[in-house]
Amino acid sequence: MNMTEFQQNCYNIVTDPNLSPKQKSNLLALAAENHLPYVNLDKDTKKALDERVICDMFEGHAPYKPRYVLPDYAKFLQQGSEYLELEPAKTFDDALTMLTIAYHHVPSVTGMPVYLGCLDQILLPYVGNLSEEDLYQRLRHFWIMLDRNLPDAFMHANIGPTDNVICRTILRVDRELKQVAPNLTFIYDENITPESLLSVAIENICETAKPHIANNKMIKKDFDDKGYGVVSCYNSLPLAGGGSTLSRINLKEVALRSKNIDDFLENTLPYYCFLQLNLIKARSEFLYEKSNFFTNSFLVKEGLIDATRFAPMFGIYAMAEAVNILQEKSNLAGRYGVDEEATELATTISKQLADFIHRHPIKYAWQGKAMLHAQSGISTDRGATPGLRIPYGHEPDPVTHIMALFKHHQYYTSGISDILTIDKTIKSNPSALLQICKAAFEFGFREFTANISGNDLVRVTGYMVRLSDIAKYKKEGSRTNTTFLGSEAAEDTVNNSYLCRTPRVISHEQAMGNR
Repeated sequence: MNMTEFQQNCYNIVTDPNLSPKQKSNLLALAAENHLPYVNLDKDTKKALDERVICDMFEGHAPYKPRYVLPDYAKFLQQGSEYLELEPAKTFDDALTMLTIAYHHVPSVTGMPVYLGCLDQILLPYVGNLSEEDLYQRLRHFWIMLDRNLPDAFMHANIGPTDNVICRTILRVDRELKQVAPNLTFIYDENITPESLLSVAIENICETAKPHIANNKMIKKDFDDKGYGVVSCYNSLPLAGGGSTLSRINLKEVALRSKNIDDFLENTLPYYCFLQLNLIKARSEFLYEKSNFFTNSFLVKEGLIDATRFAPMFGIYAMAEAVNILQEKSNLAGRYGVDEEATELATTISKQLADFIHRHPIKYAWQGKAMLHAQSGISTDRGATPGLRIPYGHEPDPVTHIMALFKHHQYYTSGISDILTIDKTIKSNPSALLQICKAAFEFGFREFTANISGNDLVRVTGYMVRLSDIAKYKKEGSRTNTTFLGSEAAEDTVNNSYLCRTPRVISHEQAMGNR
């Protein structure tokens, strides 16, 4: 049978023994989209994209929906929906049913919602006379429904920062079920959140690697009164808006094209920043001017999202490799994450990136600017460490790890992820992990995340996988869409596989000594 390349690609999808019909449908749709002509690019930008010095995250050739959408679910429950023929919620059951319906109509790059709302805050008004046990049974069923009907680990729920029965019940349910989906962020605020609630979240991390913990006191300064949500892999974005597109620069490739540190900072990095800006503008213009998403979506018409509240994300990754290459080219011995000189160079790069974004407005962007993002990697990356992470297998102890990276967090307003891999002995001393988390926030960490060795449920880039699912994927497939990404990401045994992370032991004395 003679087939075109496109037909062969589609044929491979439909005959793949490890994909479900739904997964095949999604991949066929993406293949069709990528058979379209790419959005208009100048030759230099196209060359950089073809060489993967800059990367469009494989969002598709013709963006017809924003990458990440964060509807105002509280407004949705309060007003109902004409499009979905729903009356305003009156009871807790109404609210859960309405959310279940809404999630199926919220687009994203994955085809499933990446933001489920700050669930405790939007559900509290509907608790009524329900007992804690009533809430537990309902939320447990809701949590199972989310994982089975929307099996994608980029789907993300938020809770916190207040102490309330729904927040604590969700933490209880998530710990019991140990599901891949949904991902979960606990929004912590030292002026609002009691330590007893933070302690529950930390104990959950010891069992499930969830929740991810967001430093609300720091993050909220970068947003307006409408607020923000944490979605997908650590992306902080405007509520009632989202992220229109995400492109990223491979800093390792930029460093390889530079003569030395000065050439990198003065010439090569600015050049590729401009090309990435061109890519972002081209993709944003297609989304806003040609796709008709913002003119036709009921989410816009009913005031659940606002076209002006979407920010393009200006991503970077492979900072570690870039710094080490530049150190060598400049005849300097320091290594990223270990030596002060190399660490300061990395901070200089982050500041320069943030300054570049501040100086260059974008037409289609919340507050007229892109948002800087330390992109946490994709499954096909090889020889390039995600974001600003220290290369896997070379991580120092957790305290040194935090001290090496905390200066960067102020610059990455749409998210930065560092995963501390902790030895399983922490389960007998979770208070030490709590103190490390609080210390990280005091130094200036925007977000705190930890994997615990020996657990089946682990965090890859930012999404979750079960190691047991990875082990059987190639023989049996998986009902969860992101398992194949975890399987693919495990294959780089050089320095990008999450399996190469080295667990570190931390004592209570170490934690308290750095408070």
